[in-house]
Amino acid sequence: MKKIIRISILLVLTFSLFNPVFAQENQTGGPTYIVQSGDTLWTIARNLHISYDELLAANQVTSESSIIPGTVLKIPGLGDISGVLSIVKVSYGESLQSISRRYEIPEDTLVKLNRLTSPVELYVGVSMVLVAENEAIDQAGKRVSLAFEQSSLELAVIENLNPWDLVITNAQGGEWDLIPGEVLYVHGTDPSGPGAFPEEIQNVSYTPGSFIQGHTSVFKVKAPEGTTIQGSLGESPLSFFSETGVNYLALQGLHAKENLGFKPLSLFGTLPDGTPFAHTQMVQVFSGEYPYEEIFNVPPETVSVDLTDKETDYLEEFANQATGNKFWEGDFLSPVPAELSTCWVSYYGNRRSYNGSGFFYYHTGLDFCGALGGNILASAPGKVVYIGSQPLHGNTTMINHGWGVYTLYAHQSEILVQEGDRVKAGDIIGRVGSTGRSTGPHLHWEVWVGGIQVDPMDWLVGSYP
Repeated sequence: MKKIIRISILLVLTFSLFNPVFAQENQTGGPTYIVQSGDTLWTIARNLHISYDELLAANQVTSESSIIPGTVLKIPGLGDISGVLSIVKVSYGESLQSISRRYEIPEDTLVKLNRLTSPVELYVGVSMVLVAENEAIDQAGKRVSLAFEQSSLELAVIENLNPWDLVITNAQGGEWDLIPGEVLYVHGTDPSGPGAFPEEIQNVSYTPGSFIQGHTSVFKVKAPEGTTIQGSLGESPLSFFSETGVNYLALQGLHAKENLGFKPLSLFGTLPDGTPFAHTQMVQVFSGEYPYEEIFNVPPETVSVDLTDKETDYLEEFANQATGNKFWEGDFLSPVPAELSTCWVSYYGNRRSYNGSGFFYYHTGLDFCGALGGNILASAPGKVVYIGSQPLHGNTTMINHGWGVYTLYAHQSEILVQEGDRVKAGDIIGRVGSTGRSTGPHLHWEVWVGGIQVDPMDWLVGSYP
């Protein structure tokens, strides 16, 4: 008997240490959530925008409780909403209206589910809570728009629909609420694409998928030939160029000291038939995590924030012109001979102190090893747009490669090209020196994209269109 009691006590203790949450039975009122692989109670509360403590209380569990995939949790605070909740990541090209129509969920329900107070909160990558009658979330497939002077009946005939399907699917009061040019959804299997843009715009993307201080982003829009596209990333305008007639590309850099947090990404333009489009959505800027370094024995007359800003502004006048001719194809080459191509003495983005100053400065390029008089090579085909001497960069050459991309070669002992010269990749354009703000012979190499100095290493190890 005592043995049986001891076994019983042991079993109780075992289950108290491992306390999984099992599906609630006889749940009434409010939505539920089905636990997915990798979920924790904390991440569920965060993604569903609810109180962690209220989630625990509603399901009679504690912070030590474990959960297993398939567990059904009751979600508190939403008693007038029923169904199964799910989570999707918001991508660029979506808005509250497009998400509402895509998933056929009323906008006011989405606002309540996601505790939205402003459209700004639907930034790229945020978790969006959806609700359905069951676990599956159905997407209304195809995007359509009423053309100007086209009736809803004409559009319905083209799409083989009952006209009222357009009204119901898009949560409108009647056919009179359907506005020409507005993005609507119909059920179908076609890819839905970016929901806030007309159906003719098949894809909007950018690479890499995150915006990081000091790096280059490539924006790509797939749209009909003859579409005009403009845009901006924060205060930087985006200049789009046609790659194949249907792919429109823009390249833009982010400053190495760009403010962290959110900034607007806007795209707008006109389709070939004259239909306008526009969309703005917030994207997040992440830290480049650049290190700090102290440099001494720098000529004191070159250590000045005002002088640094003045020289950067002067060079930017040459580098902020996005010309339509693209001179390069393929990868950029190292601007020094092969034996020095992987010998670097300082990297882009490093926060710098000169002669014991504060860390008011950052390194705007990539420094290559080099002996006095060594060859400097053009890293890609282009046109020389500037040669001259600057207090900080010393003897400097700048080359335009087209589409807003420029390279700069600084601290030269000798410049071997003239403004207006056309150069090929690998051409000798100068000699290594130590002019300007320099403590010894080396090549300071910069890449400018969209009028901003970016990490040159990206252009050595990656390919850009």
